[in-house]
Amino acid sequence: MGYDALVIGGGAAGMMAAGTAAERGLKVCLLERNRVLGRKIRITGKGRCNLTNRCDVRTMIENVPTNGRFLYGAASQFSPEDTIRFFEGLGLPLKTERGNRVFPVSDRAADVAEALIGYVRHSGASLVTGRAEKLLIPDGSVRGVRLTDGAEIPADCVAVCCGGASYPATGSTGDGYRLAKQAGHTVLPLAPSLIPLTASGGDCRDMMGLSLRNVAIRVEDTGTGKTVYEDFGELLFTHFGLSGPVILSASSHMRPMKPGKYRVVIDLKPALSPEKLDARLVREFGENHNRDFGNSLSGLLPRKMIPVAVRRSGIPPDTKCNAITRQQRHDFAALLKSFEVDVSGFRPIEEAIVTSGGVSTKEIDPRSMESRLKRGLYFAGEVIDVDGYTGGFNLQIAFCTGRLAGNSMKKSEAMPK
Repeated sequence: MGYDALVIGGGAAGMMAAGTAAERGLKVCLLERNRVLGRKIRITGKGRCNLTNRCDVRTMIENVPTNGRFLYGAASQFSPEDTIRFFEGLGLPLKTERGNRVFPVSDRAADVAEALIGYVRHSGASLVTGRAEKLLIPDGSVRGVRLTDGAEIPADCVAVCCGGASYPATGSTGDGYRLAKQAGHTVLPLAPSLIPLTASGGDCRDMMGLSLRNVAIRVEDTGTGKTVYEDFGELLFTHFGLSGPVILSASSHMRPMKPGKYRVVIDLKPALSPEKLDARLVREFGENHNRDFGNSLSGLLPRKMIPVAVRRSGIPPDTKCNAITRQQRHDFAALLKSFEVDVSGFRPIEEAIVTSGGVSTKEIDPRSMESRLKRGLYFAGEVIDVDGYTGGFNLQIAFCTGRLAGNSMKKSEAMPK
């Protein structure tokens, strides 16, 4: 039994592509290796699923540092506002939080996955469980797929929506890259994106579990001294280094990654100018003039950070506050404004929220998501070499490219005899 269209991958992009194509009247097969669709969706956003960002198309593109302009056509045809209307039309109430991040009102990522599954089922697409082994390309056009069990599924066109290489337990094990290479496509080197950072030394481990909500960071290239990224928001110290929203977004700019190439500089008091911070220290030390320096900082710093800050300051912890010199005070203020963490690398790619790299955008038509190399072959989602910052942009990429692929897939013309 053949199909008009075959979509490989039951994630965000794949379900959007399959449902869209089926709504247009095509006979569609959605092939997914897992028995449960949308496994990665169910764990995104710490189980809450930040499914898009309430912004205009230009802002969305600005938040996609890798090949953002390639997405202009797809995002214009299915914008973040279209995504919001789409899910609300499926009966999923949404809310907008800080940074224009859009979540389901229920705070349940599973509800997003179930809404998409309902959409696919209602569209009339057929669901098949299996793993794609090889594309069928008998005449220079893609005509279906062979599964790992040897079965073949013929189709007039195929969309590869297999995701990246992050979170392999959800099924994202890089199958899409293998299929793309089989069709002759260039697959650019894979790298983790939106990934926690490992740090040198033991200071981060000593502060493990400490979350700082309103800090400013900048990422410096240690070789050039240039700032490559700046942000403001939440940061988390872990046993291996740094995580949290500002760190995940910063990781997108830290390429190529080499031990010691980058440094994260944290402003622990971004609301205070150096002069106001010095005045604050004068007041704090004055109020605690007979106390030891190491016991006088609870009004300035979280408990877990105090021993590290005291150690870095070079001021003996038993120094009385009234004995601290002006220079020591100024140096301590500078430490609070520039708390440095030397980066040793990324965590493993399996822990990345998304994968950077993938199928070259130069070989995909941005007007349709169709391959420029093989007729009847389409790509959507994370398998393509595009990735965005945190804030719902990566799922929006999946939805808009999946929508465009689903709208572009078509029955092939009669094969020549």
